[in-house]
This record gives sequence, C-alpha cells and structure tokens, in this order.
Amino acid sequence: MSKGLLHHIEIYVSDINRTVDFWSWFLEELGYTLFQDWGSGRSWKIGDTYIVFVQTEDRFLDIPYHRCRVGLNHLAFHASSRQHVDEMTNKLKEKGINILYPGKHPFAGGDKHYAVYFEDPDRIKVELVSPE
Repeated sequence: MSKGLLHHIEIYVSDINRTVDFWSWFLEELGYTLFQDWGSGRSWKIGDTYIVFVQTEDRFLDIPYHRCRVGLNHLAFHASSRQHVDEMTNKLKEKGINILYPGKHPFAGGDKHYAVYFEDPDRIKVELVSPE
C-alpha cells in the first residue's frame, strides 16, 4: 500500500531546457524513466512517484527562487552506497556542476551522514545521501 508516500512533486523552473539537460541524466542514473513530455514540461517516474518540471510563465519570473525563503529548501535522494555517492560526485564534477560545502564534503550533513550536495540551474539544492 502506498498510503502516505509522495505521489508526485511539481517544480516550476525558469528555463525548461536547462532544467531538462540538468535533471535528465541525474534522475535516469537513479533509475527514473521519462514519464511525461510536453512543450512546457517534463516528468520522470520511479515506482509510483514522479517528479515534474514545468516552465514558469514569463509574468512570474521577476522573483527568482531562493531556498532560504518560504518554500522548498532541497530535494534529497537515496543513493545505494557510499561508492554510489562518490561515483555521482565524480560525474557531477565532470559536468562542471558545483559541489556545495566542498570543505566538508562528503560529511557536510554530519560525521555519519555521507552525501553530496549540489544545485540545479535555478539553485534548488539537491542531496544524494548514502544509507548509513
């Protein structure tokens, strides 16, 4: 039974093309598959849960996203292992994606929290965390 589990998350973005370029490889590496695709949006699904990205209308682009304002702070995904976190960290670096908290990586979340933190094109923080 899926009672209580997330059904989907929908995130409005400033540039759908940049967002798709950024998220497609990452989500597919985690086992998501393309679910929906239309002119102003795209979604990926894993199990019964999917993530949707939608182009924000021009009239709402005047105030950019910031994770410290009211609303979403970050998205955290399960990794399969510490090695998986390390492999994905290397792929992020190869793609020129900035790793957050480099002086504390991979323990920026604490001594027992092995993860990589980075940002998407709209500066939404993303975390990939290994099981403890």
